[in-house]
This record gives sequence, structure tokens and C-alpha cells, in this order.
Amino acid sequence: MPKTKKTKIEKPVWLKYTKDKVKEIILKLAEKELTAEKIGLTLRDQYGIPKVKLYNLKISEILKQKNKFKEPTELNLQKKLTKLAEHYKKNKQDKKSERALIITKTKLKKIKDYLIKKEK
Repeated sequence: MPKTKKTKIEKPVWLKYTKDKVKEIILKLAEKELTAEKIGLTLRDQYGIPKVKLYNLKISEILKQKNKFKEPTELNLQKKLTKLAEHYKKNKQDKKSERALIITKTKLKKIKDYLIKKEK
């Protein structure tokens, strides 16, 4: 099998933002408490930047440098856990939500343990 070369993605001619300007926009969006995924979607939809990789950047790395990065899986599980907990408080007879609550707590603990282990 022949090896395929990775082609470098070139910046389109119509894209007028500079690397520094994109970093500024990312940090401005991070101030609004947006996650890295939401920032990527906003850059695509509102600013017309199809991919940040065109500038050899990664949104998560920029946010990590400024200590504004939040692990998306942990955030999503936390939101799910609060919704399930509220639902279960109102509906004690709902055994499926009780089980889902237990499973979600376990998943969240596993993710937190993994992230702590990964940092070391």
C-alpha cells in the first residue's frame, strides 16, 4: 500500500482574518462562557472561518494557555446530572431516572478520576 501524503490545508483567498485576530476572537468568545465546541461553531457561522486549523491553531490549546478551558465531557455530564437530580426529586416513583442518575454519577466520577490521572 502506498503511503498517502497529508496535504496541508491552505487558507482561502477570501478569508481576511489574521492569526492574531482569530486568537482575539476566540478569547472574546471564551469570556462569554462558551466551550471550545461552541466557539468553533460561532467562528464558522458568524465570522466565516471554516476551520481554525487553517491558521495552525487549536481552540482548546489557546484556551488552556489562558486557563479558560473546561473539559466538555465533564461539563455535559454535570448538566445531565443536575437535570436528572431535579427530575428525580419531583418524581420519586421513576425508577429508570434513579438508575440513570446512578450511572451518570459513576460516569462523572470516572471522567474526573481520568482527568486527574492525566494531569499527573
